[in-house]
Formats: sequence, structure tokens, C-alpha cells
Amino acid sequence: MNWGKTMAGFRRRTPDDGGRNVCLPPSVLGLLSSVRGVAAIEFAILAPTLALLMISAVDFSLGINRKMQVQNAARAGMEWAIRQQPSVPINATAIASAVTNATSYTGISASPAPNQFCGCASSTAITSISCSSTCSGGSSPGTYVAVSAQATYTTLLPYPGIATSFNFTAKSTVRLQ
Repeated sequence: MNWGKTMAGFRRRTPDDGGRNVCLPPSVLGLLSSVRGVAAIEFAILAPTLALLMISAVDFSLGINRKMQVQNAARAGMEWAIRQQPSVPINATAIASAVTNATSYTGISASPAPNQFCGCASSTAITSISCSSTCSGGSSPGTYVAVSAQATYTTLLPYPGIATSFNFTAKSTVRLQ
């Protein structure tokens, strides 16, 4: 590269360097060839993106945790019903209290309320019938308790195309007799 002096201290490339004449001050020429600060610029561009990804991952994790809390609350209500099995009819208020006190999250409710019913079990479902009738195989119906739990999760940030509020529900059914 052949550099020549011009007026006022500006430098320019001579025609033997590709035939391009560039007349720039030395400070600009230094900036164009310097790589100092490139990492800072890259970080300034990537940092907000990485922060948003991290917040989104935390938000998603909190939503999964809320769903697990709802499932655990329904299971806690079912376990309480099993432990109190001799008391038929069930104490729906006590089971609902077990559901709401199962986790540290105060927004969990036992909705719909726990209920006791008689039914006949098949391989896929429990058919609710009168307690005085008999099942299709001639057996007597079992006594079941259904416990439900419900809570709402609201995301930390509004995401385009995704709802900001999610209702989580869980239901546990157990045979008492």
C-alpha cells in the first residue's frame, strides 16, 4: 500500500493501490482499521436478547411449577380422603382445606368441591350409579371421592401470540370402599 501526503495532513491512497482515491482524515482511517471495541458492540447487541431468553425460560419454568403445585394439591386432598376413610359421608370442607393448604401458593382452590359418589369401574372410566344398584358384572358399586384443584398462572411478560393467563386444573379420584 502506497500512502502519500496531502494538504492539511490528510492521507490518501495512490492510484497504484487498485486505482481508488480515498481522501479521509487520519482519525477516520484509524477507526476503519481498528477492531477495538468490537466485543463491546457485540455484547450490546446480544445482551438484551440473552436477557429476554433467560426471562422467558424462568417464566416457562414458573408456569410448569404452578401446574405441579395444582397436581400436588389435588393429590393431597385425595390422600386426606383416604386417611379419613371410615368417615362416610366425607368431610368435603376438610378435604378442600387439605387441597388449599397443600402448597405455599395461596391461589389454589378446591373447585369444584370434593364429592363422594358410587360407581362401577371399567378399564377406562368410572360410571356413576346409585349406591343401591349393582354393576354390570353383578358386583356392588364402589364408593369414590373425586377431588379437584385449580389455579391461575399469569406470565411475567406478555408474549406475542401467547395468552398471558393460564388456568390449571387437576382431578384425583380414589375408591374408598
